[in-house]
Amino acid sequence: MPLLSVENALQIFKDNVKPITAIKRVPASESLGFVLAEDVCSTLNVPPEDCSAMDGYALCTDDLIAGQKTTLKISQRVMAGHKAQPFERGTAVRIFTGGQIPVGTNAVVMQEDCEVDGDNVVLPASINPGNNVRPQGQDINVGDVVLVKGQKLFPQHIGQLASVGIAEVAIYRPLKIAALSTGDELVDPGSPLANGQIYNSNRFIMAGMIERLGFEFIDGGIVPDDFDITKDKLSAAAQQADVVITSGGVSVGDADYVKPAVDELGHLDVWSLAMKPGKPVAFGHINDTPFFGLPGNPVSVFVGFLVLIKPYLQATQGMPWKEPRRWKLPINFERKRSGVRQEYIRVSLVQGEDGEQRLESFSTQDSGVLRSTVYSDALAIVPPNTTVKQGDLLDCILLDELLNN
Repeated sequence: MPLLSVENALQIFKDNVKPITAIKRVPASESLGFVLAEDVCSTLNVPPEDCSAMDGYALCTDDLIAGQKTTLKISQRVMAGHKAQPFERGTAVRIFTGGQIPVGTNAVVMQEDCEVDGDNVVLPASINPGNNVRPQGQDINVGDVVLVKGQKLFPQHIGQLASVGIAEVAIYRPLKIAALSTGDELVDPGSPLANGQIYNSNRFIMAGMIERLGFEFIDGGIVPDDFDITKDKLSAAAQQADVVITSGGVSVGDADYVKPAVDELGHLDVWSLAMKPGKPVAFGHINDTPFFGLPGNPVSVFVGFLVLIKPYLQATQGMPWKEPRRWKLPINFERKRSGVRQEYIRVSLVQGEDGEQRLESFSTQDSGVLRSTVYSDALAIVPPNTTVKQGDLLDCILLDELLNN
């Protein structure tokens, strides 16, 4: 059976997205990290009225003497948050940033360009109508869509909601993601290791990814290498979660029980990708619950989750489908012909003598060396059947963007 390309696998995942429909309303102040379930429209103008962009003096340009300095009496002071009094023609108004522009004035001169002489102000020779005036609705007008359905809410979005007086928003219920680690060799940190055992890092990688995305993590624990237990654990997880993810047990070894268990409980649509690390990746359904199976090596879990599973989960949460953004940078390493699998090389960003950023490969690319992910700033993508050498340009995905968006 030929290996499926990463691009084709992602298309299958995209075609199988069924966005969540459960909605709840929460205070806008508590909506950080959630996804909007409806467009948000403004019920007011921002700014609500014409206001000053500077500390200075508001005036009507018709009261000026063309081509020369003009002296006007200062008739009132207007501070931000206070109502302006009726404007007296032939005068100037002392005004502060954010202050309401009095009706009848049409320009503000910044204070640094003016000279104060007692109760009067001497104004420069050239002032244009509209100078330093923020017109009503310059930022937002009544009825404008300020945030769209499917937007994940970051601090700037919460500030935008506050700026138009929105106190409550509709959000999608966060996804519930069950993650299970398979293998007799796994032990949780805190317990002593017997011969042949290793600590279970995959649980913490998956939990961290899930929680960082704003989803609810359901810990399916460590699943021993037993078919009946594997099937029972998967079935139970599928009843609790919106999506089930496993690490390990998806290959074809004698102790790999995830694939036959899923086949019995539901079906698989994807199995084995032309990807390195991460060849034995599975996708299907346990009853009606989407299922992803990742390999057991921790780097494969790290890369596979970010590249393959994250776009699917975000789209299921109600966000637009979004694959990682790619940057093209020169490399500081060589790689012989890569074969049929697309490789994701763990690399760090280094600055060359010419000041240009380059990609430097970690010393070993073994999928069991988790330290390569700690060292790295990015994943460099080597296409199938490609030899690369020093100075070649490669697409890369920055880990900061993968982990924080």
